[in-house]
Amino acid sequence: MCRWANLATTAKATARPMPLHRLLLRKMALSAHQIPRWLNSIKLNGFISATQLRNCFQRPGKTWLHEFSAQPQLSSDNCFFQWGFKTYRTSSVWNNSSQSTNSSGQGINSPQSTMLPSVNEQSQETELSLEGLDHVPPLSPLQPVSEEEAIQILADPPLPPVTFTLRDYVDHSETLRKLVLLGVDLSKIEKHPDAANLLLRLDFEKDIKQILLFLKDLGIEDNQLGTFLTKNYAIFSEDLENLKTRVAYLQSKKFSKTDIAQMVRNAPFLLNFSVERLDNRLGFFQKELELNVKKTRDLVVRLPRLLTGSLEPVKENMKVYHLELGFKRNEIQHMITKIPKMLTANKRKLTETFDYVHNVMSIPHHIIVRFPQVFNTRLFKVKERHLFLTYLGRAQYDSAKPNYISLDKLVSMPDEIFCEEIAKASVQDFEKFLKTL
Repeated sequence: MCRWANLATTAKATARPMPLHRLLLRKMALSAHQIPRWLNSIKLNGFISATQLRNCFQRPGKTWLHEFSAQPQLSSDNCFFQWGFKTYRTSSVWNNSSQSTNSSGQGINSPQSTMLPSVNEQSQETELSLEGLDHVPPLSPLQPVSEEEAIQILADPPLPPVTFTLRDYVDHSETLRKLVLLGVDLSKIEKHPDAANLLLRLDFEKDIKQILLFLKDLGIEDNQLGTFLTKNYAIFSEDLENLKTRVAYLQSKKFSKTDIAQMVRNAPFLLNFSVERLDNRLGFFQKELELNVKKTRDLVVRLPRLLTGSLEPVKENMKVYHLELGFKRNEIQHMITKIPKMLTANKRKLTETFDYVHNVMSIPHHIIVRFPQVFNTRLFKVKERHLFLTYLGRAQYDSAKPNYISLDKLVSMPDEIFCEEIAKASVQDFEKFLKTL
């Protein structure tokens, strides 16, 4: 039996058949010093196919070994073996088989050598003949490439080495791109030093999507998500179960779903606080202001920042109303339940407004308590209108006398209505008067 038959028999017994084109792709990863330089750049997937290999094997008048010894040339059928292995001998098996053939008096081109085995047997024989290549080191990553190869390389644009804006990362981050589509203003978020590190580490599907669905279920509309997340991007660092627990706590305190949605919109950081802190804040306002449960709940619904902001301004203003301005405890309760912002207003603004209304306009405490909106109005507006009414002789704020003007109308009406109904003058007259101030 010839050498090729022995090899085929051995391969059938010891190896699993492997398609020839896959075998060649795996075995051709040779280092530059072992095969010609030009062979490294060949894209094997582009021109190797089972049909082409079969055509090569079945070409009449030529043998497999003869093709391996052929000169490199291009033919119409683009046969892979015509690229040639003129000087390269793949293994000692081929050398031994050539020697045994020559010693037996049979040349390569003899009729017996043209009787090639089947394609499956060829793949088995090739596996045996190339098994010595398993220990060949891989190609070096520093191997130079030609200009044509370099043009075909597809690579993403590199990240900027140094940047001060998240805009440079939008093209590289799916999370940032989707946040921008939601209406998030990255120019405001990037002002916070920890924002970039947080957002660039997040995966949209795993870390962000569930939070967005939670906010929508809570009552945040699609057109409100961008504004909310711009202010409170840190909500993505919160555990979803903790967020649900805090909502459940507010519901246990009889806050309706509408109330909770309104509170979250007006105080975006509300859900970032633990249940313990929320409970302590509610207890503080109920005790400090001596309010019942319902009034306490109404107070924080109208001004939810009381639950998230500092308590120092609140404590300071309570002292100002009681000690400096002379209001009684029940009067303070009445004013802050009507105008909750009085608890967080600027201390200087409060004292200046009270001094002008009480000492200049001669309005007593009990009337100010009835119309606390005056503390929520700009002082220059109160001065301009009072001086204009004084000029017209209509500055009368005593409800027991005729032509009485309430503080509510004085500070809340637009200029046109104020001039027409209160001052009984035209807007042009009012504007001319203001130029004399």
